[in-house]
Amino acid sequence: SSSAGDALSPVAVDNEEPEFDCPSAKSDEFGLDDDAEPLCSVSSEDDTATSSIKNIMSSALHSLAAKVGWESQSERDTFEWTRPSDPVVMSDDDGIEPCDDQTGDGGELPDLFWVDMCSNIKAGEGLKAVNLALNPERNTGYNGTHIWKAIYEENCLAVDGATESEMCYEERVLYRLLSGMHTSTTLSISKTFYPPSKRKGRTSYEANPQYFMDKFGDNPDHIRNLHFSYVVLLRALRKASPFLYQYEIRTGNIVEDETATILLRRLLDSAILQSCHDVFTAFDESLMFREGGSERLKLQHNFKGVFHNVSSILDCVQCQQCKLHGKMTMLGYGTALKILFLREELIASSLSRNEIVAFINTIAKMSESIKEVRELTAMYWAGQIRSKETTGLPMAAPSSSKTLLGSNELVDAAVGAAAELGRAGLISTEREAELVSLSFSKDANLMILAKHYGTDLDKFLLHSQSIGTLAEDSGEPDAIVVGSGLAGLSATLNILDRGGKVIVIEKEHRLGGNSNKASSGINACCPTNGTDDFVEAFRNDTIRSAGDAAQLPLISTLIENSGAAVEWLRDRVGVDLSLVAQLGGHVFKRTHRPKNGMVGAEVIYGMQKAVKAYEKSGMVQIITDTAVQSLIQDEEGKVIGVEVKNLKGDDNSPTKLMAPNVVLATGGFAADRRNGSYLAKYRPELL
Repeated sequence: SSSAGDALSPVAVDNEEPEFDCPSAKSDEFGLDDDAEPLCSVSSEDDTATSSIKNIMSSALHSLAAKVGWESQSERDTFEWTRPSDPVVMSDDDGIEPCDDQTGDGGELPDLFWVDMCSNIKAGEGLKAVNLALNPERNTGYNGTHIWKAIYEENCLAVDGATESEMCYEERVLYRLLSGMHTSTTLSISKTFYPPSKRKGRTSYEANPQYFMDKFGDNPDHIRNLHFSYVVLLRALRKASPFLYQYEIRTGNIVEDETATILLRRLLDSAILQSCHDVFTAFDESLMFREGGSERLKLQHNFKGVFHNVSSILDCVQCQQCKLHGKMTMLGYGTALKILFLREELIASSLSRNEIVAFINTIAKMSESIKEVRELTAMYWAGQIRSKETTGLPMAAPSSSKTLLGSNELVDAAVGAAAELGRAGLISTEREAELVSLSFSKDANLMILAKHYGTDLDKFLLHSQSIGTLAEDSGEPDAIVVGSGLAGLSATLNILDRGGKVIVIEKEHRLGGNSNKASSGINACCPTNGTDDFVEAFRNDTIRSAGDAAQLPLISTLIENSGAAVEWLRDRVGVDLSLVAQLGGHVFKRTHRPKNGMVGAEVIYGMQKAVKAYEKSGMVQIITDTAVQSLIQDEEGKVIGVEVKNLKGDDNSPTKLMAPNVVLATGGFAADRRNGSYLAKYRPELL
């Protein structure tokens, strides 16, 4: 969910000094260094294109000022405007105000009514290119409370003129979208609350889990609104997929354009997007505007008018970084709504490049925010355990009366972890009883594990294997498989199907490796594919393609087992490989691929599902974010284990894992970025 690269962003920067005092080295609030850039500044390769902008204000602010007044002079200064924006189009009982649009036959809206959804998200004077990758959303110290107050005040469709009545469906949709945007912004602030500071010992932005819990602990509905917003965006993405799949990206950089095209198509082809079908029903745009006659037209005009006015409010944000991301999100929302409300044949001619960039980046923003909810929650509860520590862990025997902190909390965490492992079938009943006994006796080593890994069962199980008298008998695996690409998962599943016990080690956060990205298909001969293909033809094609590098024994292994491999993926893993294509270098159709999505994503998804089915029984343990540092050999040189290091946790000291068999399924050349690697030699631009 990374941001797009260079994109013309709808933001302009003032030459005049704004009223908002952006936190910088002059402020001690965040402990910024003397040479630190102001937090709210917008980074760009070219910062020369700056100009003044006019503050365009919504009519909502006039009414808001009259109703509640301003809490401070700075708020009043923020909302100085030169002219108000157009008011929401309201209609009386005599008829419909058509604005600039003429209604179609039968009182229906014209086909292009929704095309201008984003028209009030103005760039201002002095448009400049902004690289979103250089300007991630983060805490700038800007207090936007009054902006949000104005936005929520504006969100009132008032179809019947009764502003105090219960929200109608359309108003709830708009409210939940705005709330989702607000939630995402607050999550970004929580995750990047403390900026880098040499004085404070911070080398990067650090999170504030307490701020996160203060905002959302009693407001889970805000998190639900974030998920709702994500569903709306995904629904629009699915509807626009045919157009976006063929969309030509042109920025002048051929390599970046091709990379962006591949990534966009990978998103559209992904098994994840295809598997979200049932989730899409959580929102259905066809349920909107179902009133009859003039009421429907009135509601549609008012809905668009409110969205325009809310968009205009963002012109009042004085923090340039905040304005950039606020406008991008509203532009993304407007694009999604436009896609959902327009007929499919009008989508291609109605979307601008800037709208597409904002749309994709807003999807990425919401996806990242959903992940941040889990991360910040885990950080908060881990901090709660640490904060209760008073004197630290003793080095004395576990029976010492001087044991731990508010040690009951760690005992509870250790017992809870043992119980969860037992329920999942990952440890025996005897081992569970031993861990519980060690917990109650406050074993120092086990308490340390509970402190750092009480909420991470995989790591707790891994590191607890050396604790207790039953540790050596707690289930040494038959094999350790290093790497979780197609080779690693295939080896793992074959061992599991034969009754073996396996530990899978993956240095990345997700399984799949480079195999996840494969897009062409699997070459095989000759499962029943309705062609005249035969083994010798496949062999000859492969030898001809390999040229002087041909290794006949390996080619024979590939050719003679290819048919069985495809049948195994189909019958054992359940992967759809029903499409057969003829690619370059082949004289027959023999490239097998799925009907939906890319072959790599489909195969890895099925393989993961098959392997993880063994987790409950304890036959397989999958460890991610962990790198193998070295192989362990006995006196005769036989490999009997590996030494690994956790890449994510606080404790990254080496750990030894032992097994009579070690399978190395790593080392795809795409991951080798050293000097002299294949990438450096043949595709250095990808390094």
